[in-house]
Amino acid sequence: MGSIILKDRVLSKNDELALENRAVFDKRKVWCLNLISSPGAGKTTLIECTVDRLREKLSIGVLVGDLDTENDARRIAAHGVAVRQIITGGSCHLNAKTVGEFLKHFDLESLDVMIIENVGNLVCPTSYHLGEHDRVCLISAPEGNDKPLKYPCAIHTADLLLLTKIDLAPYTDFNPETVRNSALRIKNSLPVIQLSCKSGEGLDRWIEWFENRARSFRDSKEVPS
Repeated sequence: MGSIILKDRVLSKNDELALENRAVFDKRKVWCLNLISSPGAGKTTLIECTVDRLREKLSIGVLVGDLDTENDARRIAAHGVAVRQIITGGSCHLNAKTVGEFLKHFDLESLDVMIIENVGNLVCPTSYHLGEHDRVCLISAPEGNDKPLKYPCAIHTADLLLLTKIDLAPYTDFNPETVRNSALRIKNSLPVIQLSCKSGEGLDRWIEWFENRARSFRDSKEVPS
């Protein structure tokens, strides 16, 4: 029982700090997006494609979480956006406290969007809110068809499901319709987009969703006094 109570306390404190982060984003009218996936599903490549497509329309900042190395941050920085790397040193997820500390390194007044690339993991990140407004889950074609049923919390807490690396589907057992139907059994209102950053398939739909969410938040949210 002791470990359950301790976990509840940790999550409760994290939720408090997540609300503080959300208040920071709301005050500055910055839409925050949290990307979660297994390792290698294509989060960093997706961010690169998104930044390249929207650099003239939206000011985007990026927080990257990894167990070690600054490789992903260097890749994203090469695309001309403000980026910071969070090295978790073994932790399998980001938490609201660390995210809040790293927000101080950004000029939030100049941003429209903050993308958080979470640590590659479909378990722990689902329990830790970071202050995001939307959460996107990525499942890539090489991962197979059973990911939604194996990791239902990742689906249940997502606002959008991306089926990535769809160009590889013909070379695997991946069936996009099977994965989609499995996800909708868990959350029947979940939008699903299949895409490939390599071939370009589905990217227009993703960019449209992304831009609409960012602009809708910026245009409709009132800045608290």
